[in-house]
Amino acid sequence: MISGAVDLDEIALLRWLEANAEGFAGPIAVAKFSGGQSNPTYRIDAASGAYVVRRKPFGTLLPSAHAVDREYRLISALHPTGFPVPRPFALCEDTAVIGSIFYVMEMVAGRTFWNAALPEAAPVERRPIYEAMLNTLAKLHAIDPAAIGLGDFGRPGNYFARQIDRWTKQYRAAQTDDIPAIERLIEWLPRTVPAQGRTSIIHGDYRIDNLIYAPDGPQVAAVLDWELATIGDPLADFAYFAMNWAMPADGGPGLSGLDLASLDLPTMEETVELYCADTGRTGVPDLHWYFAYNQFRLVGIIQGIKKRLIEGNASSAKAEATAMRLIPIAESAWRHARLAGAR
Repeated sequence: MISGAVDLDEIALLRWLEANAEGFAGPIAVAKFSGGQSNPTYRIDAASGAYVVRRKPFGTLLPSAHAVDREYRLISALHPTGFPVPRPFALCEDTAVIGSIFYVMEMVAGRTFWNAALPEAAPVERRPIYEAMLNTLAKLHAIDPAAIGLGDFGRPGNYFARQIDRWTKQYRAAQTDDIPAIERLIEWLPRTVPAQGRTSIIHGDYRIDNLIYAPDGPQVAAVLDWELATIGDPLADFAYFAMNWAMPADGGPGLSGLDLASLDLPTMEETVELYCADTGRTGVPDLHWYFAYNQFRLVGIIQGIKKRLIEGNASSAKAEATAMRLIPIAESAWRHARLAGAR
């Protein structure tokens, strides 16, 4: 979705792109995508083709957040392997150009599905769309990070332990309210971290609206939004994806409450079977701990959005509605923690 407002220096951007992005030629037309809360994203239509620019937000930012330079490094490593990411063109680390770090990549043509129920897709296509999504995730988890120069892309040690520590710090840095459910999670999660069995590249925000599908088929044409990517436990990605079956259907990625059989959509159990078949697993652990963790991490992200909203620096018109989800998601996370044994 495109909005009308553009908040960057188009002349400075054009000059930099012509000097640094291979084959780039103006003139350009710039439009800002209205979706996304974290890194502002723009469509660039130029004489040489269509491109996408992602930048950090302007203003003071939380430590380690909005890492578009990490995104660029990752897609630059993945693109030569044939994994479906947009072709990267150039990274600008000079904040004097448009006011923040940014990078440019190709604009991938295709379809984006915002509603996980896939009302715009033919029923016969819906299950293949989910199968392609799972197969693509399995392909990501099969890539050896060291073989593509990403051996140092994540810190060593238990992924969940370090992520809980990170998101606790992020939450504290952006905290605006005292929310009991979050305080209980901050105490319980570090004490109950599961052992890590496998290590891979993980996307960190793998959901259907972060994929572009082929215009006329169920194939994944590109995986987008790699800001949270790192090296870690692939179960984090799968559990985050599987959590959609436990989230209420509201026109977004949630599926709970839908008649999946009548919609020709897979159940969570079928999704687990498909992922295990693609990755050679014999099964996955009880997912309630992972759902509690993933919703706690969402709380950290949403709290950052709420803080930027209060400071007048939110990057999306949807920021206020997103911020209102903070307490419901925190309470849902604690319910999953209770189902995982928390008291």
